[in-house]
Amino acid sequence: MSGGRPVSRIARGVKTVMRDPKAVSRLWRRGRGALSAKELAGLRGMSWIDAPIFFVVGFPKSGTTWLMETLDAHPEVLCRGEGRFFDREMRREHFKDMETSKETTRQKLQPSSLYNALAGDEYLRMWVERSVWSRGDDADEHLKNLTRLATEYFLTAKLSASGKRMVGDKTPLSSDAVVAEISGLFPDAKVVHLVRDGRDAAVSLIHHNWKRTTDRGGVRRFAPDELEKRDRYWQDPAAFGASGKSLFTEKRLRHMAGIWGSRVTAASRDGRRMFGENYAEVRYEDLLERPEEEFGRVFAFLGAGADPKTVSRCVEATSFERRSGGRRRGEEDAKSGVRKGVAGDWKGVFTERDRTIFDEEAGPALAEIGYERSDG
Repeated sequence: MSGGRPVSRIARGVKTVMRDPKAVSRLWRRGRGALSAKELAGLRGMSWIDAPIFFVVGFPKSGTTWLMETLDAHPEVLCRGEGRFFDREMRREHFKDMETSKETTRQKLQPSSLYNALAGDEYLRMWVERSVWSRGDDADEHLKNLTRLATEYFLTAKLSASGKRMVGDKTPLSSDAVVAEISGLFPDAKVVHLVRDGRDAAVSLIHHNWKRTTDRGGVRRFAPDELEKRDRYWQDPAAFGASGKSLFTEKRLRHMAGIWGSRVTAASRDGRRMFGENYAEVRYEDLLERPEEEFGRVFAFLGAGADPKTVSRCVEATSFERRSGGRRRGEEDAKSGVRKGVAGDWKGVFTERDRTIFDEEAGPALAEIGYERSDG
């Protein structure tokens, strides 16, 4: 049964065609076969569709948006983000009623993850604990399963309307536990972990957060001296660089380095151990250097068509020039979401003190992931 209705030939048809990697797209294009267009439209929201599900994970500002958009450009792949399905402990109370000068900003604020919203709801937990259908059971296990079903519901609802055959979410590494949680809820999913040198991620992240401070209608709280530093950089980046001043306060850089090292190494270890061959690691630097080879590898890993023509079309659709509005890689627009698009930017930005701080907080993580430490 599904929604009170018997599982009809629609359900059986979907189960059948999903076993053929190209069947859904073929049926959608040709308008014939087991399902009519009306029946396909009626599948929206039914979470029992046996479609391939994957997750793209990465530390913020590691290139995951670029990866997501390139995957989504593929005719077989639907990839969006960020759904914020995982991280059971993620709850930001101040986001519930936060007032900002930008209505679109407020509408996008996620006060909690989906897992937290379900597992942390007092009345839902009481229902599970007291219902005739579940009393005496492990309530946490039921809430975990509800999170999985709800995640499937949202993913497959969009997939069923897209005409594509596999679906993935761009999932930020908001804690050390994200990949382990994905494994607990979706043990058969595939995970693509995009890794970037943490020092470049820190440089990109500070610029990203500068655009989202509370004085600009955003949610990031910066001290007055940090805002002054930002404004001096925006006024004259070259002069700021020549001054020898750091982009960061020591406290902020230590925090960035610490969470980058902790989250990226946890994701790498858990991914390899828990997912095995269903885990793939990709480096941002490699995507820049040989995009068609690396994106082709990712498509093949996911089971999507990876012929040169398809891969080239996807790569071209999300090139830096297109995403930035015409700039070439290396041409900086500090206020753009697509700022510079290069690797190794930190080498010309970090002060000697910055290098020391990052190594103190994340030197072992740099080495473990395969990057050279600043101190060699």
